[in-house]
Amino acid sequence: MADAKKLAWKWLGVALILVLVSAIGASIVQTSGGRVEIKDLRWETASGDLMSALLFIPPNASEDNPAPGIVTSHGWYNNREMQDLNYVEWARRGYVVMSIDMYGHGHSDAVTPAEWYVAGTGMYDAVKLMADFPYVDTDKIGVTGHSNGARAANLSIREDNMAEEPLIDSVLLVANDAMYTTSENEPLYTGIIAPDAREPYTNRYGTRDVGIIAAQFDEFFFRTVQADGTQTLPRDFITTEYAQSFLNFGSDPVEVRESGVFYTNRVNGELALRVIYTPWEIHPWNHFSMKSAAQGIEYWEESFGAPNPIPKSNQIWIFKAMFNFIGLVGWVIFIVAFAKVLLFTPAFASLRKDQEPKTMVLNRNGKLWFWIGSAVVAVIAAVSYLNLGAWTRANRPAFLPQAPTYFIGVWSTVVGVSLIVLLVLSYYLYSRKNGYDPKERGIAIALMPLIKTVALAVTVLASAFALVFAVDYFFKADFRFWVLTVRTFSPDKIGIALRYAPLFLLYYIPMSVATNSFNQFKLGDKEWYNTAVAAGFTGLAPGIMIILQYVTFMSTGDVFFKGISNIYGIWLFPIVVIIPVGAIVSRKLYKLTGNPYLGGIIWGLLVPMIMASNTLTQI
Repeated sequence: MADAKKLAWKWLGVALILVLVSAIGASIVQTSGGRVEIKDLRWETASGDLMSALLFIPPNASEDNPAPGIVTSHGWYNNREMQDLNYVEWARRGYVVMSIDMYGHGHSDAVTPAEWYVAGTGMYDAVKLMADFPYVDTDKIGVTGHSNGARAANLSIREDNMAEEPLIDSVLLVANDAMYTTSENEPLYTGIIAPDAREPYTNRYGTRDVGIIAAQFDEFFFRTVQADGTQTLPRDFITTEYAQSFLNFGSDPVEVRESGVFYTNRVNGELALRVIYTPWEIHPWNHFSMKSAAQGIEYWEESFGAPNPIPKSNQIWIFKAMFNFIGLVGWVIFIVAFAKVLLFTPAFASLRKDQEPKTMVLNRNGKLWFWIGSAVVAVIAAVSYLNLGAWTRANRPAFLPQAPTYFIGVWSTVVGVSLIVLLVLSYYLYSRKNGYDPKERGIAIALMPLIKTVALAVTVLASAFALVFAVDYFFKADFRFWVLTVRTFSPDKIGIALRYAPLFLLYYIPMSVATNSFNQFKLGDKEWYNTAVAAGFTGLAPGIMIILQYVTFMSTGDVFFKGISNIYGIWLFPIVVIIPVGAIVSRKLYKLTGNPYLGGIIWGLLVPMIMASNTLTQI
């Protein structure tokens, strides 16, 4: 046990070093070595709501030498830091950049669905603030965003078109369509507009420059309904009338124009440009892509001219992503190591075992229960994931204000309850007959140890998130990799996460019990073989669904699962990581405690907290 204590302190030190390296490295990159000033903004907007944004001010921007300003936004179910590849690259090239939390996201106020499109979901309110900064060139203010962030840009153009003094001079739409027609309902989802219902093409952007980044494998946009009712594929978007009309400045296409080429035309006496990029990417990869980053750099260089020109191939955001990932790894290690350190304190020492739980030796029937049972749970996980979407949309209680968290929570509960049933069957039909002792395996637990287990889990999580807030406060950094994000949150998110927690605990506790109390058996020559297999099975269903969805998409141009919204396929990316890591964490803690509940409670509370702080909240 003395060695275990020393090892726990060693790994805690490693975790804190990784977190510190991550925070310092990310800060250095996003400030261009301290030259770019970062401000964390909170203000009450003209719409009467609190808005949150990160403001990046390069050293060249001053009242005597104002710089172009760009307001950028994440998409639905994300937050302001998701635009890090853009604000890092644009700020170092001399643009003033404001990355917003749209209303309902991050630290900005939640609003009702009826208010989602007010002031461009907050983007136009941010544009008004940008225009007031004395160091911003008000003749060069641009808006951009990813997915619904691009929709926010379109909605801001509508607001700007009605303003006495328009503020926006350039627009870059990433992963969403432009406004193509005279329809009063623009921006439209072109993939549902029948050919006979299509209104005349027009130029809704006037003299502004406009660009589109349209991924060839975008899951949602860049589709056209054809005469036979089928849709064109997003990889063929550049050939559609919508795209060609856009490149011809809103007129009926008069010539075939190409992707990646800037086209210019005089509009009301002013020279305006249009361009469409078609990178070989999927929708969420646009905000984690050197290709899309290069296209954004090129667009603003062409539209505004960079105050500090740097070749588009010279990108450093990827180093920030690397440092953020190091911090994410360090943070997970911290959770395990800190829990182990606390187990050597008087308050929690009674939860520690003097010896590791014995690795079970299963006979042929026991192994069959493991392999077949794990496969059955994976099938249930896949089938339920594909069929719960409509039910959760129709049956979400009003006191649960986040649709994605509810869907994942209900799915987790269904899989967890199925797992409990299989564990009970396994116990009565196999384990009990073969000398299995629930008390020895930690399933039978007294009330006081259970209370201490909950207290330890809460203490560990409070400390882990305190680390997140400290890194944000001192370095304006967080822990993330692509769509997997651990960030700060406003106090209301704690209450929201706790409302969803029972749904997640009903999965992660049984998962930990299964992984450790039932499935810790000898498999091969190394102990970690069993850990890897057990953890791998927890992510098997999401992994297979991702492979089916995207191998089919890349090879045929259309997705595999056509009966559900493609957003469910995108949500699988973080899930396929979070669940297996949770299984590994639970195994690490089980070996020191013989307690399968500790890891399950930690992960069952951690996951809804992460989700609640990273998605759309509506009222």
